[in-house]
This record gives sequence, structure tokens and C-alpha cells, in this order.
Amino acid sequence: MIKNRNKPYIICDFLFMERDVMNQRLEHSIQNAPRAPGVYLMKDGDDRILYVGKAKNLRARVRAYFGGTDGRAMIPFLVSRVQAVAFIVTATEKEALILENTLIKEHRPRYNVNFRDDKSYYHLRIDLAQPFPRFELVRRPRKDGAACFGPYPSSAAARETLRFLQSLFPLRTCRDREMKTRQRPCLEHQIRRCLAPCADRVETAAYRELVRDAVAFLEGRGKALVADLQARMAQASENMQFEAAAALRDRMVAITATLEKQRMVSLSGGNQDVYGVYREGDLTQVCALFIRQGKLLGQKDFPLLKLGGPTQALLSSLIKQYYDGAADLPDAIIVPETLEDQTVIAEWLTDKMGKKVTLGVARRGQGRDLLKMARLNAENVFKAASLTADGTREALRLLMEKLALKHPPERIECFDISNVGGRWAVGAMVTFLAGTAWKPGYRRFRIRTVEGADDYGMLYEVLHRRYREKERLPDMIVMDGGKGQLGVALSVLKDLGIEGVAAIGLAKERDDAQAFDRVYLPRRKDPVPLYRWPAAQLLLQRIRDEAHRFAVSYHRKVKEKEDLQSVLEKIPGVGPARKKALLTFFGDLRRIERASLEELQEVPGLGRAQAQKIHAFFQSGKH
Repeated sequence: MIKNRNKPYIICDFLFMERDVMNQRLEHSIQNAPRAPGVYLMKDGDDRILYVGKAKNLRARVRAYFGGTDGRAMIPFLVSRVQAVAFIVTATEKEALILENTLIKEHRPRYNVNFRDDKSYYHLRIDLAQPFPRFELVRRPRKDGAACFGPYPSSAAARETLRFLQSLFPLRTCRDREMKTRQRPCLEHQIRRCLAPCADRVETAAYRELVRDAVAFLEGRGKALVADLQARMAQASENMQFEAAAALRDRMVAITATLEKQRMVSLSGGNQDVYGVYREGDLTQVCALFIRQGKLLGQKDFPLLKLGGPTQALLSSLIKQYYDGAADLPDAIIVPETLEDQTVIAEWLTDKMGKKVTLGVARRGQGRDLLKMARLNAENVFKAASLTADGTREALRLLMEKLALKHPPERIECFDISNVGGRWAVGAMVTFLAGTAWKPGYRRFRIRTVEGADDYGMLYEVLHRRYREKERLPDMIVMDGGKGQLGVALSVLKDLGIEGVAAIGLAKERDDAQAFDRVYLPRRKDPVPLYRWPAAQLLLQRIRDEAHRFAVSYHRKVKEKEDLQSVLEKIPGVGPARKKALLTFFGDLRRIERASLEELQEVPGLGRAQAQKIHAFFQSGKH
């Protein structure tokens, strides 16, 4: 080292020496990489894992990164940051695939495809090992031997299927603990939606037969089930069991009607997941069609991938991460392009499922048509999301320009009041972030200080309660109404000393021809018509309508609760305990009103005399 050099040069010498040493170590690691299957971990200078990959030959794969033969766009950025490479050798390529998947989920490297989707879709589960099985909705099926059907991408579709099943096959709906402690049949039995095994109203053999019918229906054996029901109906008629024959007839008619509505999309009648891919630049949208028993059950739109690279690599990573979770495994997975490691993935999935799973490309026939359908869905999802984002940004820009705001209103809060002549008065606030509803920002208010039908006073109370702490202030406040409602908002902001928050009033007005919305601004006499700028107008309308919906729904809940309390309080001898017992047993006031004397007597803790009083009260019509 030269003595005349100053300290900064000494530091630079050390830095260059250290960098050279690190480069030598990296080159040494690459040159001595094992020629075996396994996993490689690329790390930066702080020992952070940048990328995890697997290979049949680790040395050949890693050399491709640093030798310039890998043409992926991300490779130069990745290689420039790599300071070390670690290797984990495995016995087979399949073991390497499993380990790679585990390490990606654990470390979430920057340059790997990270499929972050915690949403699990509903399945219908039934444990056939129980003496009296029941259907239940689950999000994550367990490997406990129970039969599971699905997935249902829409929770509404899953619940509708369960309701339909319950109407056809009246199995119990109560939980195991409730069934063990229940002594009398519940309301489900009275409306013929349960056979009441809890009260020994059905034999085990008859219940098991109903379970077999329900499972056969879900498994797609509808035609065989209809034939079996027809034979059993004829046998019941011969045995003079006309009520049982009628029940079988009704079930058979409902199943037949359902089968006619279902459209076959796969002639094979098997279980398939079909993947469609649409790409624009480094943005990739993947959509999967779920086909079960030859019928299109639904689709899944995966989160948008924002990482460049070959489609095969992205799709391979996504499939491995998706099926490593609780996803329902089909018999076949159809993809648009041949994956480099699809043989290994298929072997891994076969081991997970316990029977053969195929993975490949369909190049002709119905499989090719399904791939086109999946790709079209992926394209539609991508473009719909793009149009929504572009439309929202344009709407916010227009609001800034036409309403003379200093910047686009990223956070908008809208208020509405709902009451009937001052009774059951409530207020509601909805929050929109970047043009999208943000449910955690919604708030509901019971009016506390205002008596009578004073909407302005109610608005003042609600706004004052919202902004008195001056926390998370919005960029713009939208009042459902005209100049009066806007004046209330401005008064609250002035009284609280809040500046920099814009406020507008959105009023629906009507001329001789049509209804239209006008926007009222502070210190401006005439309203601003936004019909010339539909994007901005539609955004404000959506915000206003959401606030109105939220306020009305809360108002109805408050009204129903107070109506229920007031009606039950009019009945002599009905105190808090009996009120609770009635509501627990029947669920709501309408069912209590319609209940017969015998049904009222089944309420725990309610004697015959009290049941007669309640029945007479509702029959008299005094409520």
C-alpha cells in the first residue's frame, strides 16, 4: 500500500479488493456447481435471496444465466445483483420441484412469480362416515376422508347449490353438538327441509339412502339417479305408500328439470382445469375454467402478473403454487403451451391426488375449443380491468378540472341521512379511494341529539362526529343534496377549523323531459352540469347511490329491531327471557306471527297458557 495515499483511496482499494474476491467466489461456485438435479438460490451482497430455481442439471442451468444464453428480459437485472449462488442437491427432479415451491413460498424472492392469492373457493363437504351426514360449506378441504365437491368460484353459487340440495334432499343442517342436545325437531323439519334425525323421526337406512342420492346427484350421475328414483316410486305405489311415492316423484321432476338446464362442455364427462393466458408486454392475465363431470362449474381469474419472462415459465410457477395449496385437483389440466417441466409437475400432482393427473396441451377437438374459451376470458378480464382503471383515472382528472380542485380527489367521502318523519334516524358515510369503494372506511351513525324531522341538524351531527378528531381527512366531501346540504358541510368545516377539504352537493333534479344531476359548489350561484363528462358524472352517481344504499339498509335494520322489540313488549307476560327464546326458536317476527299454537308450545320455557296468549295476540291483529 502506498503511504502517501489518503483515506478515501484506501477505502476504494478495499472495496475493489472485496468486489474482486466476491466475483472470484461467485465464478468458483458456478464452475463447481453439481451436475445433478436440485435447487439453486441466487443471493445479493446482503445474503438476501433474489431468485429460486430448479434444474435437472444445476451446473448447466446456472451457466446459462451468466453465459448470455438465457434471453429472458429480467436476466441482466438479476445477474447484475447476484453475489452468491447456493445449491441444494436432490435425488430426483420431482423432489427439486417440491423444494423449489416451498422455498419460493417461504422467501418470496423478488424475481420469482409470487402467486399471492389467499382466497379459497367454497366446496361442499359431506362426511359419509357419520351416522347422519350433512352438507357444509368449507373453504379449505381437509384430507380426512370426507367427500368434497367443487370448487365454486362464487360463494353465491355455492350457497344456492346448497339451498337447492336441501330442498331436494332434506338432510340435517344442524351441527353435531346441536343435534346431540336437541330434543324436539326444529323449524327446518316443520317446513319439510329436514328429516329430523335428532328426534329419531327417520331410520338410519332411509337417511343413508337419501345421502347416496344426494352424492350421486353431485357426482354427475343424474340420469342413473332419475332411473333409480322412478323404480323406487313405482315400488312405493305398489306398496300403497302414496305419500312416499309423491315425494320421490317431486324429487325426480326437480332433478330432471335441473339436468335439462345444465350444458355439457366436455364430451369426456371428466374433471378438467383449462388455462387461458393473455399478455400485453410484461403484464400477464391467467384465467382457469373449472369443468366438473363435463359441466362448466365456473372460472377463476388469477391476480395480474407483472413480471416478464416466457409464458411457459410464468404458467409453470403459477400452477405449482396454486395446486400446492388447498386447490381442488382435477383429472386433467390443459394449458396453452407445453411446459418445460410438465412431466415432473404431472408426477407430483399424481402423488398429491393419489391417482393419475395429466398435464398437457390440447391441439385439436373440444380441448382446443376450451383453450380458446379460456384465453378469451383472460383477455376480457384484462381489458375490463384496464378500462375500469383508465376510466376511473379519467373521471378523477375531470373532477379536478371541472370542479376547480387543486389535485385529483383520491379520497372521497359521501354522506346521507335516512329517517321517516324523524323516527329511526340514522346517518351513513361511504369512502372511495382512487374511485373504488373502500369498505373499511364506511361508518354508520345513530342520531343522538336531534329530535324530529330535521335533516340539516342530523347532517350537522354526523359530520361533526366524523371530523371532530381531524383524522384521515378526505380530499373531497360529497353531500347527497343541494345548496342546503352543502351549506351544512361548509359550516362543520368552518366550525372545526378544517381547511383544504373540498365539498360539493350532488342533487338529482328534474326538468320537463328527464331527471339529471347537478353539482353545487361553494360560493357559486349556479350548479355545474356534468352530463357533458359522463365518466365524472357516473363516478359521483355511483358514490351517491352507494351512500344512499348504505344509509337505507342501516335504517331498515334499526326500524326492524325497534319494531320487533315494541311489538313483543305489548304481549302480557313476555319479558326479556321469553323474547330471546322466541327469537332464537323462530328467527324473526314474521315467523312468530304465522306460528300455530302447537309450534309456539315447542319453544323452550314457554308453557301452554303463555303460548295461547301470544297466539291470540297475533290473531287479534292489534299489533
